[in-house]
Amino acid sequence: MVGKTLQIILVILLFWLEAKLCDSWPLSTRSRWIIEESSGDRYKLKCVNWAGHLQAMIAEGLDKKPSKQIARQVVSNGFNCVRLTWATHMFTRYSNLTVAQSLDCLGLKEAMAGVVKNNALLLNRTLVDAYEIVVDDLGFYNIAVVLDNHVSEPKWCCRDDDGNGFFGDQNFDPNEWLQGLTAVANRFKDKPMVVGMSMRNELRGPSQNENDWYQYMMEGATAIHAKNPNVLVIVSGLVYDTDLSFLKRRPMGSNLNHKLVYEAHWYSFSERPPEKWLVQPLNQVCANATQRFINLAGFLVQGQNPVPLFVSEFGVDQRGVNRADNCFLGCFLALITEMDLDWALWALQGSYYLRDGLIGPDEPYGLLDVNWAHLRNPDFLERLQLIQQTLQDQKLEVLKYYIMYHPASGHCVQVEKEEICASDCRSWSRWSHNGDGTPIWLMGTSWCLKAEGDGLPVILSLDCSSEQSRWEFASSSKFQIAAKDENGRSLCIRLEFSQLFKNH
Repeated sequence: MVGKTLQIILVILLFWLEAKLCDSWPLSTRSRWIIEESSGDRYKLKCVNWAGHLQAMIAEGLDKKPSKQIARQVVSNGFNCVRLTWATHMFTRYSNLTVAQSLDCLGLKEAMAGVVKNNALLLNRTLVDAYEIVVDDLGFYNIAVVLDNHVSEPKWCCRDDDGNGFFGDQNFDPNEWLQGLTAVANRFKDKPMVVGMSMRNELRGPSQNENDWYQYMMEGATAIHAKNPNVLVIVSGLVYDTDLSFLKRRPMGSNLNHKLVYEAHWYSFSERPPEKWLVQPLNQVCANATQRFINLAGFLVQGQNPVPLFVSEFGVDQRGVNRADNCFLGCFLALITEMDLDWALWALQGSYYLRDGLIGPDEPYGLLDVNWAHLRNPDFLERLQLIQQTLQDQKLEVLKYYIMYHPASGHCVQVEKEEICASDCRSWSRWSHNGDGTPIWLMGTSWCLKAEGDGLPVILSLDCSSEQSRWEFASSSKFQIAAKDENGRSLCIRLEFSQLFKNH
């Protein structure tokens, strides 16, 4: 429908399309891309986070389902990668502790019974052995693994004062951290499914500073690379991994023979205060949040010397009850799709063995439900369809085109039998547009989009010279495209709810 609305609606984005048939490790970097060394093709990380860094030091959910069954759920839902978290102390202090001993020490009798039922062979294995078995099970399903050093002391993350925030904090001894990185790099050096190691999650707190960051990040990267030169080394920023802007002034100085990747996190609460999503004009909040992300991290993939950026955490309350999250998600998907960044959803786990003193708590951000049996919100995955595809690749020399994408629903605009409809993003129509004030053409035809009038459906037309066929972005977020009617009023394209199910 066409109407005088300023709601978030259709966004036009520019992509290159690539079809990917197989995976090949190890990975390397070229310009802003992560690539397969064997072919030079892009390998886009489309990951989900799986926590294993809390007090039990066991990958969550092994009391609910067999490890291989969880791995199968990962790949069946369109992910090619898992960011598997770990705590430094598991490798430096508790490497000989068994799964049974860990659960017993924490009084987790119900979790123990669940592990006996679903993963009995792990019970008397050490925590490190159990972690490796999970990695192997992921590899069995051709899932790439990024090993993420989430904390030093096994616990829930993160607060400024939790002792795990920055080098030299109470529970963050730099030497022990380097010992842990070295041990993990060495332990998994012969595991081809381990494609990357993230050096530290969400550096933060009052003691964070750039000089120590440069020193220890380079020491950690060098230590990992010395033990496993095949693995990607993933570098996190400051301020809860939202800020890498200091790299504009002083680059790292090495790419570790094309193995260095940077990571950033982005949530609704990355904006301060997060309530601004609810009380300020949404288009402006989205535009400001997008520009902030680009200024602090997204700039890395731009300019003359771009490097890869991995958005290693984003997520929303899967129940749909957090209004700020709901507003944020459309904004996030629009930018991540347009830039075609590598990413990792927080999180896979539907529950925890123990978190903040609570036994078996639910994880509302979890992709899976509390029993790890079903998707918590099946509609959510539909919104990820476009970012789960590889849309840009430096090797391809194909015609550039636009996709008309509605991030609030995850749908794309298609033309079928000269009728315009919105459907899932497994396919889409290709459009061309030369900028504000020009027609939007259906590629390969003489047809363009035309606004017929207020409240009327947008149509395909051969009249491509009138004001009603000349489109421009109509908001700071660029989420609205508008043409003028005979009276000079802006008519914005709006996706009607009923269209979401047409030809679905």
